[in-house]
Amino acid sequence: MINSSAENSTDNKTDDRDTYERIAKAIAFMRQNHLSQPDLATVAQEVHLSQYHFQRLFTRWAGISPKRFLQYLTVEYAKSKIAETSSLLDLTVDAGLSSPGRLHDLFVKLEAMSPGEFKAGGRGLQIGYGIHSTPFGECLIATTSRGICNLQFLDTSCRDAELELRSEWANADIAQDQQATQEICDRLFTPVAASSKPFVLWVRGTNFQIQVWRALLSVPFGGMTTYQGLAAAMGRPTAARAVGNALGRNPVGYLIPCHRVIRESGELGGFRWGLDRKTALLGWEASQTQIMGQELT
Repeated sequence: MINSSAENSTDNKTDDRDTYERIAKAIAFMRQNHLSQPDLATVAQEVHLSQYHFQRLFTRWAGISPKRFLQYLTVEYAKSKIAETSSLLDLTVDAGLSSPGRLHDLFVKLEAMSPGEFKAGGRGLQIGYGIHSTPFGECLIATTSRGICNLQFLDTSCRDAELELRSEWANADIAQDQQATQEICDRLFTPVAASSKPFVLWVRGTNFQIQVWRALLSVPFGGMTTYQGLAAAMGRPTAARAVGNALGRNPVGYLIPCHRVIRESGELGGFRWGLDRKTALLGWEASQTQIMGQELT
């Protein structure tokens, strides 16, 4: 007998994956051709949809039209957000604070492994993980009794992601536990009033990497900073390259928002999980910020 709920879940994952792939392709096309301001028909043709279906799909995903979304992909917009975020970043990093509470911010606490725990490689630790659909493609989430230890978007196979998790935590007891990570996923991508319940992260990294990841928590939802700006806010103005390397080792995507760090020119720079996904994340956050602002006025 076929399990209809399991079948529906599989169908929904396939639909979500197809939606993100189309959205990502459309955003990449708009970003690459933003100077010519492609119209709706041109972008829809690029993703093999009618104008009506593309407009409907994109608006359901972003909350705004493709035309409005396009304004968030410009260098001018990026530079304006860098300037807006700069003073806030300096203030919150200096004070050791996370970004001020905003309706769409997530409350995140980051805790670092001790040197002894780092050296043990997870010995005696139980890690449960699950594979979940998100507005930005599938992701693997792994959690422990101490907090979330991994979140990575899946551009490779699930098997590759699992192998990477096991290599990072070589001595831990790792098993799939979809139920344990489902609640985390359900809370992640819905901008709502800030919850008093924080996301607790428990990560392994060098002292400098931990410092960079903590500083990233000060960059607010919808904000952007630069590699140089983040280094300066940390009191390490000559360490922009090292900051970039630390971002590339970020073990918990999205919650440690390395996607919000771009180049001073306004160009996006690199991203561990792909430039198209970084563009989608930044544009989506900008659109949600606009929507939230309209609801408050």
